[in-house]
Amino acid sequence: MAADAPTPTDLACPDCGRTYDAGPDEPWRCDCGRPLELADRPLPTGPAPEFEQLDARRGLWAFDAFVPIEPRVTLGEGFTPLQDAPEWGPNAQFKLEYVFPSGSFKDRGATTTLSRAAELGVERVVEDSSGNAGAAVAQYAARAGIEADIYVPADAKASKLAAIERVGATPIEIEGSRQDVTDACIERVARSRAGADPRQRGDAWYASHAWNPAFFAGTATVAFEIAAQRDWDVPDAVVAPLGHGTLFLGAYRGFRALTDAGWTDEMPRLLGAQAAGYAPIADELHGDGPGGASGTPPDDNEVADGIQIREPVRKDQILDAIEATDGDAIALGADPVEDALDRLHRGGFYVEPTCAAAPAALERYRERGVVDPGDDVVVALTGSGLKS
Repeated sequence: MAADAPTPTDLACPDCGRTYDAGPDEPWRCDCGRPLELADRPLPTGPAPEFEQLDARRGLWAFDAFVPIEPRVTLGEGFTPLQDAPEWGPNAQFKLEYVFPSGSFKDRGATTTLSRAAELGVERVVEDSSGNAGAAVAQYAARAGIEADIYVPADAKASKLAAIERVGATPIEIEGSRQDVTDACIERVARSRAGADPRQRGDAWYASHAWNPAFFAGTATVAFEIAAQRDWDVPDAVVAPLGHGTLFLGAYRGFRALTDAGWTDEMPRLLGAQAAGYAPIADELHGDGPGGASGTPPDDNEVADGIQIREPVRKDQILDAIEATDGDAIALGADPVEDALDRLHRGGFYVEPTCAAAPAALERYRERGVVDPGDDVVVALTGSGLKS
């Protein structure tokens, strides 16, 4: 007789302590308004394995001892290459997060989120996205046999809309700001004005890359891979684009889990790259906005469209992660991002524009003395140029 499937983990609010039973109508946020987390936080027992003991054929699910979700929906994602990049510094490495089935790191969160949706018996999901998250959720929903509606800005790139449509999902174009897109999606989920009811009482489950904690259970695996590929030697710093903090926070949670499990003994500094004009974390840290003393460019960066987030859902958590790791976040204008993009392409890394914000930020961090010449640094290259 087959063993019974594990019971899906419940949800809990770390801010007010409320808990919620798992189910297709579970809340998309807490009654107090804060993001929810998965109640279970498993850790493996025993020492860190040798690399050859890991089954890399399972992709990121090789680290399922850290993940409180059954791997029900997978395309073999994970174990992206970690490539030396000496032209960007003597100890620089690129984590090629654009080498995923849908072309971006968002597949890390999509596999865990759609696996949880399948666990809960969800029949339809919705997501709001500027492109990559929507494409990833659409693709994994197709793999799961779950219907998907993806809310996108009316000016979303045609290539990203095509990636959503061609796997059978429905893009729903919304005029207005990026926040207007989110508001429309939440109203669909809650069937109540302005998303006032956190229960999912509509006809779909919110597979949000910003709100849904299952997404972060997936993005945390980037830390496990980096550590394993470096023989459990944690780099001095990790640089990543920073919008909603999906990868940034995932990396923080993953490296923290590794130290809690005793597999590593230190945390890397987490360094964020934001787009000028959309840089609430950098502005908070440095005390001013565009044109101020911290050097934030005066003009909005419209090149790095994937991180144009003015109100990140988990802003407090991002700031806490930066404080805990002695990290930082800076805002970049369009020029250094475009310059970095050109260098990346000429070096053989065919990535999308938003992705270039992280290498551009590495250069600025070095100029400012935040990163020393001898520091080991891993830079996340997050999205493929094939969708640009």
